[in-house]
Amino acid sequence: MRLAEARVAIEGVNLEIDGGRFAAKVVAGREVAVQADIFCDGHDSIDAAVLHRPRGAEDWTEVRMEFLVNDRWQARVTFAENAFHELTFIAWRDLYTTWRKEVAKKLAAGQKIDLELEEGRRLLQSVETAGPEDRALVDRILAEDGADQEAGARFARMSSPEAVAAMKRCAPRTNLTCYRILPVFADREAAAFSAWYEMMPRSQSDDPERHGTFDDVIRKLPYVRDLGFDVLYFTPIHPIGRVNRKGRNNSLTPAPDDPGSPYAIGSEEGGHDAIHPELGDFESFGRLVEAAHAHGLEIALDFAIQCAPDHPWIREHPEWFDWRPDGTIKFAENPPKKYEDIVNVHFYRGALPELWYALRDVVLFWVEKGVKIFRVDNPHTKPFPFWEWMIGEVQSQHPDVIFLAEAFTRPKVMKRLAKVGYGQSYSYFTWRNTKAELIDYLTELTTEDCRHYMRPNFFANTPDINPVYLQHSGRPGFRVRLALAATLGGNYGLYNGYEICEATPVPGKEEYFNSEKYQLRAWDFDQPGHIQDDIRLMNHIRRTHPAMRDFTRLRFYDAHNDSVLAYGKSTEDKQDFLLFHVNLDPHAARTFEFEVPLWEFGLPDDASVEVEDLLNGNRFTWHGKWQWLELDPQTRPYAVWRLYAPGMPR
Repeated sequence: MRLAEARVAIEGVNLEIDGGRFAAKVVAGREVAVQADIFCDGHDSIDAAVLHRPRGAEDWTEVRMEFLVNDRWQARVTFAENAFHELTFIAWRDLYTTWRKEVAKKLAAGQKIDLELEEGRRLLQSVETAGPEDRALVDRILAEDGADQEAGARFARMSSPEAVAAMKRCAPRTNLTCYRILPVFADREAAAFSAWYEMMPRSQSDDPERHGTFDDVIRKLPYVRDLGFDVLYFTPIHPIGRVNRKGRNNSLTPAPDDPGSPYAIGSEEGGHDAIHPELGDFESFGRLVEAAHAHGLEIALDFAIQCAPDHPWIREHPEWFDWRPDGTIKFAENPPKKYEDIVNVHFYRGALPELWYALRDVVLFWVEKGVKIFRVDNPHTKPFPFWEWMIGEVQSQHPDVIFLAEAFTRPKVMKRLAKVGYGQSYSYFTWRNTKAELIDYLTELTTEDCRHYMRPNFFANTPDINPVYLQHSGRPGFRVRLALAATLGGNYGLYNGYEICEATPVPGKEEYFNSEKYQLRAWDFDQPGHIQDDIRLMNHIRRTHPAMRDFTRLRFYDAHNDSVLAYGKSTEDKQDFLLFHVNLDPHAARTFEFEVPLWEFGLPDDASVEVEDLLNGNRFTWHGKWQWLELDPQTRPYAVWRLYAPGMPR
């Protein structure tokens, strides 16, 4: 019976998402701990291995697992290619190891082991497939063994380190048990570690009376790169509809020269595969992409599945839209809000499958233009099956394409979007302001199952979100939230204007007054009070310290003040260990006692560590587990330390 043979239990796999329904996410080239609970009946020794391969490959790569504790096993695996992969587990009863352990106990107790030695010979003789060196070793052990020899010497020969290693490699795998094959997607590193800067290209002319162009953006590239960002993200760059165009501050009565919202996509000039004429053309867009790459920047585009009332699709494919009984088209709504300049497509009835193909082809069109990162507007209002299909279609051809889900919605919906393929997700970070809120939320993201498929992107602000915290905290608050976003997250982003602490709200709302969603703006980013130096510093720390690259390495530590957040990140070998303190109160200085995590280095509470202040460059020594610090938001609301244990290289 096949069931009888599968005697070893394999369960509790950390990279198994919903029973293998969805792919776990890893980073190509970065080692990952793969774990499972593996055990068997009785007291026999067992062994186990992870098997993995790129999807479609024939041969598996085998990585032996190690026992941790309480039937938990682990292997460290590297998925080398940015591609879809397959993963499974095998486990078996290790009769040779069981024999060796039992006989050693009997020998130590002075018992006769003649019969057991014959059993050992038979285990050695059972080896059928082995490499030349292992075959020669096993044959030599058998040839040198004799029943007339002293039992202890015979056992020593059969259980020598060389024999143990050879049998580990080639002994028969009794009751070999195989687990189901699981999907894994290995992203490129930018999916897990990136710094985004968001701008509207039309506002880059430095003249509020002149529409910006792609060539204007090219002139801004040195500024963006100097700040330390690696992704430059644009709101939609497509033709803007004229029907029901919005005016300044979302007015329904626009002036003749109002540019409208870039999210009202489509006009007689084209739709999602066209460029707004005032921005430029495909030639100038190509120059921009090439220039961005030369500056170490990737261009990310907004993929917004919505149409202005004069989008060409409405005329060409009326079956893709919802029509009301009176023959009018239904505007986008989030009752009681109405978006008169936008209509939504529907994904079923007469729209399936042609609309799905068309949207996929829009993404592939821009991929061919050099865009490999897409921020997707409101994906939670579109069907999950569509996203799973579309992202799979794109990444099967271009596995280096990354999708960011802009879905500020219910937690389970956000997680489902991540499961169906989104490589990054907006998060609730924007509204987590207190120490308890931040610890609870970040602990969830870094320790629960979602860490294997959901990667948050901590945007501190967006064109749609002017956080209340920033509206009332002044320059210190912007520095606080920058430090948190850049150092807590693997991915983070800022919308331009953040560097000059822009926070003028529409009264009573989390919206910007005179938002550039509805008008051209000219920005003076060098005005007094800017925080460009803080941004450069944070991005420099992120770039130069390996500890910052793994979001799940985040740990929280004690600081005896409810307004101070203490946390650290480190490489697994602790060679790069950073400790952060952030005063969350933008209005008052805080003096506090904090805990130095000496135990992370295996040190006692009275030990000493060398400390480097990464803000000022000085070095000194902390003696003992508890230290004192004051953080004044008017001076600098955060501190960043690098810790060196005794004997660590400097």
